[in-house]
Amino acid sequence: MKNNMTKYSLIAFISAFVLFSCSDSFVDIDSFNEDSENFFNSQADYEDALIGAYDLLQSSYLNVLLGEIASDNTVAGGESATDVPGIQEVDKMTHTPVNQQLRDIWSWMFAGVNRANYILEFKDKTEFPNRNVIIAEATFLRAYYYFELVKWFGDVPLAVDQRLLFGDQDVVDRTPKAEVYAQIEQDLIFAAANLPDTQSEIGRVTKGAAQALLGKVYLYQDKFSEAAAVLEDVINNGPYDLLADYSTMFENDNENNIESVFEVQYTDKEGAGFGCLQCSEGNVAVGFNGIRNYTGPEFESGFSFNVPRQEVVDEFEAGDLRKDVAILDIEAWAAENPGVSYTEGFEHTGYYNRKYIPRLGDLNTGDANLTNPNNYRAIRFADVLLMAAEANNRGGIDENKAQQYLNRVRNRAGLANVTDTGSSLTTAIYKERRVELVGEGHHFFDLVRTGRAAQEIDGFTSGKNELFPIPSIEIELAGNRWAQNPGY
Repeated sequence: MKNNMTKYSLIAFISAFVLFSCSDSFVDIDSFNEDSENFFNSQADYEDALIGAYDLLQSSYLNVLLGEIASDNTVAGGESATDVPGIQEVDKMTHTPVNQQLRDIWSWMFAGVNRANYILEFKDKTEFPNRNVIIAEATFLRAYYYFELVKWFGDVPLAVDQRLLFGDQDVVDRTPKAEVYAQIEQDLIFAAANLPDTQSEIGRVTKGAAQALLGKVYLYQDKFSEAAAVLEDVINNGPYDLLADYSTMFENDNENNIESVFEVQYTDKEGAGFGCLQCSEGNVAVGFNGIRNYTGPEFESGFSFNVPRQEVVDEFEAGDLRKDVAILDIEAWAAENPGVSYTEGFEHTGYYNRKYIPRLGDLNTGDANLTNPNNYRAIRFADVLLMAAEANNRGGIDENKAQQYLNRVRNRAGLANVTDTGSSLTTAIYKERRVELVGEGHHFFDLVRTGRAAQEIDGFTSGKNELFPIPSIEIELAGNRWAQNPGY
């Protein structure tokens, strides 16, 4: 969804307009301005508000970027050790409650929750055809934003069908994440029951997107039988398949393809600046991932953050067709293309996240590094297959199905079938998720939810780094009533 709506931050995001007058006669005059309580009088009003709720998805570029850097897939990079300190801290697992990027994730995701809740607060106000679809879209979006918040912060304030308004910070408390998960599940079940299989407008969520996200939510809670059931329905009955040619998966001319279950839409048609990164309609992470001071074919320059480690490059098996699509070996690329030049950034590894680096051919709307049009493939069918494989394997449900789903992904990559069972199959699925989804922001949370983070991530402290700290300003705004996450 593309739109021009201004994004909000902190706990109060939407409030009624305040009108001022110079005389007491004001009290006898009806306002000419429409306030938030008197909105939603037509289908167009609901559609406009829904665009605003979709809009915060574009801010999730930071979740993807920082989620990848937090894992053992990449290092922070950038220009120097002090380039965006908050990113450097997350890479080293030294982040604190005053980390600006973590505060941004909290604020922007709650802005999305509030915009979705604004619609749901007035969901019964006006009747019009297919209203249930718009309500289902808003409900999905609330679940999506809350899932991000639970992944990052654990217990968070839960608001259902009502906005968090200024002043609510004095009374609202953090809700146990089990209750938040229960609401997410309820929202996604409702959304799946009311969304169509396909939408006429690209970017709108569908039944398959709701089911796939529900399956992921179940998997994060080790509800394997529930996850397997809903994910297999997507596999067997949804309009999705693996893209035959993996090499085109992340190109800008092949977005929203048959493998895309849910995709965050970006555009390069509007400008952006560093004063309001969340206002960009482009994928900011792409510019951050780019090659520093690059000159040459196919790609454009960027800020050299989020550079892959040798460790993840070595995870690819010989002959894996995905390796050169996912990872750009800049030295090999320069050798193949005379005239290529670039500058080595901080922590240069020789590799870049090829899935999400700037490509030639976009409009280069200023600032060009902040307005890249590359869509984020938030849920791919390959991810659905691998989640279903994991649920069947770890849940002791059906090893044959687990192998079948895993091998569909491997065969597309040009690799042989896996015949392992039990814990060996689990290890194979974990490895496949890592190489299939590298650069897409999932690996840190996969390591955390499966209890492997401490042994894989340098500096990770068990009992602490499974969650990120609640921004200190949010605790202060709540009157210091909230307990901080353990270890911070």
